[in-house]
Amino acid sequence: MTAVPSLRLPPSLPTVLWRGLQGRCPKCGTRGLLHSYLKVTPSCSHCGEAYGHFRADDMPPWLTVFIVAHIVIPPMLMLERNYQPDIWLQGIGWSVATLALTLLLLPRCKGAVLSLMWALKAEGSERT
Repeated sequence: MTAVPSLRLPPSLPTVLWRGLQGRCPKCGTRGLLHSYLKVTPSCSHCGEAYGHFRADDMPPWLTVFIVAHIVIPPMLMLERNYQPDIWLQGIGWSVATLALTLLLLPRCKGAVLSLMWALKAEGSERT
């Protein structure tokens, strides 16, 4: 009896994006897409998939700013309209909230963008 090679289908796009948001390999789901805060690991230590050549460039910061602005601005405007707290208090509070959300979301957005690039095979090129 001969062994039939295992035909594994690539993961679906929602699965790939979810893995990227978690900082996992888009192919196998093992931790380690980023080896520090925003540094991309050259390849997966588990399956060997290379993704160090992907260049996310400005998309993760843009996406992070887009998300943070949509989270922070509506409550900021509602608070101002309904209660009018002191401007110094708002300046400190909203600055801290914006900074915390930005630092929390930036690596997740980068992971999602890199995973999307992997799924779409949108490889960047080195600049010369």
